[in-house]
Amino acid sequence: MIDKKINYKFKNKDLLTSALTHPSKSKDNYQRLEFLGDSILNFLVGEYLFKHCDKQEGELTVLRSHYVSEKHLSECFDELELEKEVILGKSMNGEITSAIKCDIIEAIIAGIYLDGSLDEARKFVIQMLHIEEFETAKDDNYKSQLQELIQANFKCAIKYETVKVDDNFEASFFMDDDKIAVGYGKDKTSAEQNCAYVALKKLFEEEEE
Repeated sequence: MIDKKINYKFKNKDLLTSALTHPSKSKDNYQRLEFLGDSILNFLVGEYLFKHCDKQEGELTVLRSHYVSEKHLSECFDELELEKEVILGKSMNGEITSAIKCDIIEAIIAGIYLDGSLDEARKFVIQMLHIEEFETAKDDNYKSQLQELIQANFKCAIKYETVKVDDNFEASFFMDDDKIAVGYGKDKTSAEQNCAYVALKKLFEEEEE
């Protein structure tokens, strides 16, 4: 039962169904809930870290980005074993990407908020996203790290250009018009994270050596 998986029992089952329904299946899907859930998630993670972590604003921003990242939310989706609960259209061929997993977690957060209360959504976020473990959280959001360091050390515009190459993605990172690094991944997000990791190594670790 999904109620046990997410540790919350919906009074309005239609909200839960919407939160689990992909746009390929129905117009009544998770997109609107995901929009709201994204805002609630950012607020609740920020609130928790503000109250329990004494780091400064820049470090708090990086830490929050870890907990609201697609990678972390998709891992939480897998931990909750929600794959069989998702309602997909035939065109998806049963494929649930990390982006879909992330959207569904955010939609569930919004659903709990609307069905119950902000306190119930807060309980879900703290428990299911393991925010209480923030002191040992590994900061693997390389894009966020890279942006923070560049803002502190350079005055330039940054951008990623990502294209699909065969079955993978290739991401290039630019500072103004200079290509700094290239990375690869199975999807757009992982390619850009890999690219940011390469750029971090090139720009900062080599410099320290």
